Amino acid sequence: MDMEAFLKAIPKVSLHLHLMGSVQARTAVELCQKHGVVLPDFEEPEDLYDYPDIYKFLHMYDNTALGVVDREDFERICYETLSEAADHNVRYREMSFNPTTHMAAGVDYGTCVDGLIDGINAARTDYGIECRLVAAVNRMESPELAVEMVETMLANPRDEVIGIGLDYAEDSGTSPERFWKAYGMARRAGYRLTAHASEAEPPRNIETCLDLLGCERVDHGYHVVESEDVMRRCRDEGVVFTCTPVSTAWVYFDNDFDNHPIERMREFGLKISLDCDDPPMFKTDPTKDLVMAHNHMGFEVEDFRQCMLNGIDGAWIDEPDKRSMRRHWSTEFDDLAANLA
Repeated sequence: MDMEAFLKAIPKVSLHLHLMGSVQARTAVELCQKHGVVLPDFEEPEDLYDYPDIYKFLHMYDNTALGVVDREDFERICYETLSEAADHNVRYREMSFNPTTHMAAGVDYGTCVDGLIDGINAARTDYGIECRLVAAVNRMESPELAVEMVETMLANPRDEVIGIGLDYAEDSGTSPERFWKAYGMARRAGYRLTAHASEAEPPRNIETCLDLLGCERVDHGYHVVESEDVMRRCRDEGVVFTCTPVSTAWVYFDNDFDNHPIERMREFGLKISLDCDDPPMFKTDPTKDLVMAHNHMGFEVEDFRQCMLNGIDGAWIDEPDKRSMRRHWSTEFDDLAANLA
């Protein structure tokens, strides 16, 4: 067994994947055509997923969302991404979705979330994969809209929706403290909390997310390497960072995989869990991101074993389930490693 086959076969937790960013290009075209959404000219559907910067990417991301309208549309895209994940031996996923993006297009929250739950149930039946949902705040919208999102969640509870996050482009106008009220409401209601932080901005955003918003883990967090004090704090407190090598190397680091901050984060001892962010939109998958971490960031077998365990630690599931996963997955991992050439 070579390294790529090994990395595909190991059991995985997925904590950093965006629903709309996981829609296959052909599915996006079919759904947009179904609902009369005009797309840019293209020769092949995959051409739609070529863009020069993050803002063009987000524009395509939002365009794709306009084609997802009916309950069966949401079921389809959820089922398809979970089936791909299962093919890479993802066993458990916490998947982000942006309710306000769909609600702004006239889609009822219940239609959206119940369609996703239909997809989750079907994928569990067919592949054995488990999935929960994280409702993400679009940080490029207003804090008031974030509060409305949480109010909608509280009025329409679903067991499968277990937390909130914070995504879209991080820059000086989208600082996390703007969303303190929405996070406070969610925390008091018992939702779990995470946020994209220091993907593109200084490490103080990580401190804000931990101290003001009450986040339990950090999505991305690469600029933490600019402050040894913040790195030490996160290491000592066991904060899990959900990192995505391929997408962020393209967006923020000029495709320089060899000097990606993830390598220094690993060397410092931060708890890293690897995932694939928006796989078809960045031409990756749950295995390719691990391969890139091995080829360019110094990750070896024991590092991937630790990443697997970090993902279990960071998952929002009961401790007895975590203990069982650690025990059985570690045995499976070690058996696979024994056959690695």
